[in-house]
Amino acid sequence: MKLTLPKTLPAQINKVIVLDTDVTFATDIAELWKIFRVLRGKQAIGLVENQSDWYLGKLWKNHRPWPALGRGFNTGVILLDLKMLREIGWMQMWRLIAEKELMSILAVSLADQDIFNAVIKQHDYLVYRLPCQWNVQLSMNTQSEQCYSEASDLKIIHWNSPMKLKVKNKHVEFFRNMYLTFLEYDGNLLRRELFGCSNGTSNQTQEVGLSDHTEDDDCYDFRSEKELIHRTHLYYLDFKDGGVSEDDVTLVLQLSMDRLQMLEMLCKHWEGPIAIALYMSDAEAQQFLRYAMGSETIMARKNIGYHIVYREGQFYPVNYLRNVAVSQVRTPFMFLSDIDFLPMYGLYEYLKKAIPMAELGSQKKALVVPAFETQRYRLKFPKSKTELLSMLDMGTLFTFRYHVWPKGHEPTNFAKWRTATTPYTVLWEQDFEPYIVVRKDIPGYDQRFLGFGWNKVSHIMELDAQGYEFVVLPNAFIIHMPHAPSFDIAKFRSSSLYRKCLKVLKGEFQRDLSKKYGIKALKYLSVE
Repeated sequence: MKLTLPKTLPAQINKVIVLDTDVTFATDIAELWKIFRVLRGKQAIGLVENQSDWYLGKLWKNHRPWPALGRGFNTGVILLDLKMLREIGWMQMWRLIAEKELMSILAVSLADQDIFNAVIKQHDYLVYRLPCQWNVQLSMNTQSEQCYSEASDLKIIHWNSPMKLKVKNKHVEFFRNMYLTFLEYDGNLLRRELFGCSNGTSNQTQEVGLSDHTEDDDCYDFRSEKELIHRTHLYYLDFKDGGVSEDDVTLVLQLSMDRLQMLEMLCKHWEGPIAIALYMSDAEAQQFLRYAMGSETIMARKNIGYHIVYREGQFYPVNYLRNVAVSQVRTPFMFLSDIDFLPMYGLYEYLKKAIPMAELGSQKKALVVPAFETQRYRLKFPKSKTELLSMLDMGTLFTFRYHVWPKGHEPTNFAKWRTATTPYTVLWEQDFEPYIVVRKDIPGYDQRFLGFGWNKVSHIMELDAQGYEFVVLPNAFIIHMPHAPSFDIAKFRSSSLYRKCLKVLKGEFQRDLSKKYGIKALKYLSVE
């Protein structure tokens, strides 16, 4: 790819810095850009000399590297004057040289680096030798320590050994600490506090949104966080959708670090595609990466889209996260659930059959998947509806939130569900918040609701306002697994201000709903 940049990048781009992903900067990259000013004549490529004996051909008997000028050059850090390279016919130049060498050497050992070096061997006027501090190579058999006196003089550290942090170097602890410090950086600090991006789109958006709010408003913190635009890294891990059928359905979830342990079990219960928004700090995202790469179960699945939303503010932006996950759904339908629920075995295949039977693609329907819970950390998961009903009778399972919030799921009509063999319709009631299967084109979640309270209730209310029919599936279920209360639930329980502001936001949402849907939404104004 590096070899083709003069052709593949837009013609108006004249200069580019090319970096391998295994480099760590110890200085401002602006210093590196300034070096372009000292390039003269036809010097179009800035490189640091290779710090190993690879191109000298002395590493082992019969070692035959590609031709190189002296020790050759390392392509982990490159300055490219694209304008000059285009003028001298770079694309034809490197291809001709590469084709000639391949007739006798047959293959490259070090990818683009071999070809760059073969070209420079014949056209040494092209290269500008960068000081070695701009690419200190920590590969095996290097002499990188000879090119600098103090570790503090270094500009870029290049971890180009397969051993990475275990490489031998007298300053390796200094380099390792620098790397680990980088991983711990809060990206929001770089985004906002260090450089104060006053002209940035995200800050402008926030300022416009906050102009309607005043700091003497008791609920200012809630309103201001609704306007936050979080840094987001879509598809943090490799993703392949594997083809989408017309009745395919994606499981939609959101989570924070304290629910990460649910992922492996969830993968065993749902084999279909999943869209997950993960709310994490920069450091937690690195922890997640290590956790995922150490899990055979997670790494075996390529149909899960992991979307990191970086943590900012004091409340958990639950509906923001849901909207991020929903925006990345690639199937026509989605199952809106939560991370602490395990679907029944086979639910994915069951839903793919239920969707066409319910004519979900052409009608305004939401398929309700009944929710249950256990208070036992170890549970023999029921393999069928019959087993689940038996566990309900024995008190091993309960209908979800039966003890603390029955209104949320009572409209599902569990008594009818026990004997139902066909789908049945239920009416919306106050505080109804079922887990549903719907088309992808439904309205998004209202982002004014943060943390705990009314985040799903408001969404279901808007679907009802739009005329959606709620249809309960007779042979589907999910089970909530026990866990410690979230920080936001604790805040809701302990803070009277939190509860007061939630009530204020509920009232504002209901009024907005009545303006949007007119007379159909008047019934919501009386909801407490």
